[in-house]
Amino acid sequence: MFRTLLAALIVATPAAAQQLTPAETARVDTIVSDALKSSGVPSASVAIVRDGRIVFTRAYGDQGPGMKANADAKYQIASVSKQFTAAALLLLEDEGKLSLDDKVAKWVPDITGADRISVRQLLSHTAGIQDYWPQDYDFAAMEKPVTPQQILDRWAKKPLDFEPGTAWQYSNTGYVVAGMIIEKASGMKLLDYLQKKILKPLGMQAMDQDYAVGKGFPQGTHRFALGPVRPARPAAHGWLWAAGELAMSASDLAKWDIARIDRKILSPEDWAAQESEVKLADGSPTHYGLGVSLGAREGTPVVEHGGEAVGFLSENFVLPEKRFAVVALVNADFGGAPGDITADITNLFFPVTSPQPAASLDQQRDALARTLFDQLRTGKLDRALLTEDANYYFTPQATADYHDSLAPLGDPVRFTPLGKPRLRGGFVNRNYEIVYNDKRLVAITYAEPGAQGKFEQFLVQPR
Repeated sequence: MFRTLLAALIVATPAAAQQLTPAETARVDTIVSDALKSSGVPSASVAIVRDGRIVFTRAYGDQGPGMKANADAKYQIASVSKQFTAAALLLLEDEGKLSLDDKVAKWVPDITGADRISVRQLLSHTAGIQDYWPQDYDFAAMEKPVTPQQILDRWAKKPLDFEPGTAWQYSNTGYVVAGMIIEKASGMKLLDYLQKKILKPLGMQAMDQDYAVGKGFPQGTHRFALGPVRPARPAAHGWLWAAGELAMSASDLAKWDIARIDRKILSPEDWAAQESEVKLADGSPTHYGLGVSLGAREGTPVVEHGGEAVGFLSENFVLPEKRFAVVALVNADFGGAPGDITADITNLFFPVTSPQPAASLDQQRDALARTLFDQLRTGKLDRALLTEDANYYFTPQATADYHDSLAPLGDPVRFTPLGKPRLRGGFVNRNYEIVYNDKRLVAITYAEPGAQGKFEQFLVQPR
């Protein structure tokens, strides 16, 4: 279905592209085409902000049947949308319609802990509300439309995973609650409020991601292990909503980054609030603000966020003090192409000299992960190791693709953990690098807590 990936570069705005030197442009083209080739991702759309201006926009590869690569095509940006949801609540606070320190009970009283959770804790993932979508695949319930209230009824009325403010755990559910608060406080639909207050004033041609499907939009794709790239069936209506509501072009997202750099649309105080780390009750760091991840690069503050929808990945990386940003959007929910693209382009302009620290390990779970990987490549899958959702994912087609693509590779040279285990949606996330002589893969896993916890997810992708 998908044409051979081309390194050919399509759709550049001449006036913008001239802001990069020919050597810089050629290097960017190589970075993107290499990321697509190594991951098997069909297409990418990239925008670069330099000195507070969009200096480069370009689309690469195959966006889908009947489409010529178009830098204006709208990709689903998924969780990158969270910073827009958070911005809406900051604006409503400026309007005097709510406070980020309000208890959720004032707005959405019928969830667990509503009288103990603040709006700020929803936005910083410190509320303790269980995440409804920790998996990197769509599960059975996502075949049917859902309303925000139905998400709350199933996940937000469970016991809290921890007391509000005492831990950090990514929670899409918390952002659904936040979206309901926006609608109650503003008296408007979420997307209508965002259009009025943010998107239209910035000239952003964004839309509801649920409708960014079909003719004229990039075709989302997925892949089972190293099997063929296949069209992804979108989730039914409503599943991302305030947790990932928007679709837009890379240049549209870059306009938002420029607003951040220039401190426009939101007040300087609101931008500072969004970019301020929310610490836990005991003073521990979270490296997260209000809808954005926070860090540092060579001593310079970093504001970034990634997103994943069914068939799509996105990455938005901003160095506000350097007046620099990179956006990378792809029509695939596998591989690490967006992160590779943004990291390598950032390195092109701001090289990093210090190495990243190594992470700690969990030996028992690592050994069990290796066991399951070996089962997948040999075709002898012990389904007792899997949860109900994971058994749903590993259909005969998926299992066959895993076996057929992994078996020919033989034994890996190395199977090692990446990063530290982290809690999400009631599961523990652990990732692994799988190295062969001429190939590197990554396994992204979620499992029930404990040494013998069943796997909720085990995805193998190119790295």
